[in-house]
Amino acid sequence: MNFGQVITAMVTPFDQYEEIDFPATQNLIEHLIANGSDGLVVAGTTGESPTLSIEEKIELFQFTVNTVAGRIPVIAGTGSNNTRASISLTQQAEKVGVDGIMLVTPYYNKPSQEGMFQHFQAIAESTHLPVMLYNIPGRSVVNLLPETVIRLSQINNIVSIKEASGDLDAASEIIEHTAESFTVYSGDDSLTLPMLSIGGAGIVSVAAHIIGNDMQDMITSFKTGDVKTAAAIHRRLLPTMKALFAAPNPSPIKAALHMTGVSTGGVRLPMIALTDEETLTLHKSLPSLHSEAVTN
Repeated sequence: MNFGQVITAMVTPFDQYEEIDFPATQNLIEHLIANGSDGLVVAGTTGESPTLSIEEKIELFQFTVNTVAGRIPVIAGTGSNNTRASISLTQQAEKVGVDGIMLVTPYYNKPSQEGMFQHFQAIAESTHLPVMLYNIPGRSVVNLLPETVIRLSQINNIVSIKEASGDLDAASEIIEHTAESFTVYSGDDSLTLPMLSIGGAGIVSVAAHIIGNDMQDMITSFKTGDVKTAAAIHRRLLPTMKALFAAPNPSPIKAALHMTGVSTGGVRLPMIALTDEETLTLHKSLPSLHSEAVTN
């Protein structure tokens, strides 16, 4: 399964009542497809998965599949710290026609490496869909070690990992000791180019909501051998990437989307909107957005 090189971890648009805004979701999907997204992750961290109900997730998966209509892969975030619940959600996601699933490392209950292996194995064996693992110790506390990822890669439909530990040595070890068909994606926008340099496939991105085409240019430049141009693009985009994580995700990216005329509403508690000061700082940090907001 080729997920592409820029996969956007899509925000979930909400209306004024904090319910999913499906017209805004349709608009967002079209915006992302037109601006460099090769694939979408739906109901991941950036999609505020912890505050979406099971019913909302299924409805969102179905709506996204119908809207995308086969143009790019749709990857459903079905992972949790409850193996049985993840199996159930995965099977429901498969029924509505998603192209793959993403499984985050189990948070809060702190399983061992063997516990995580069996967790991911059980979910993978419950579906025919390709599976992307998601390692993010900064949010889940547990760290999926390279040797465990390498073991998991032997399971037929576990085909990829979003590696968001920031540990390029670990990513290198995974790439070195897994099949060429197993893909490793950066989970940190700012590490996209370093990840490519060690053999990574691309990025599961937040910043691609607004700089997707630029990220495509950077990756394509690197992959075609123009490393100097890729490095220059990386340096140019870095301040934007940093500004989008100056407050807890996804509040800054939703604010930035609003600035560019792509309304996705606010966030659900316990996430909160940016303060006036944070909004102003974000605006100043993104001069290109400011000019676009004026023209819109």
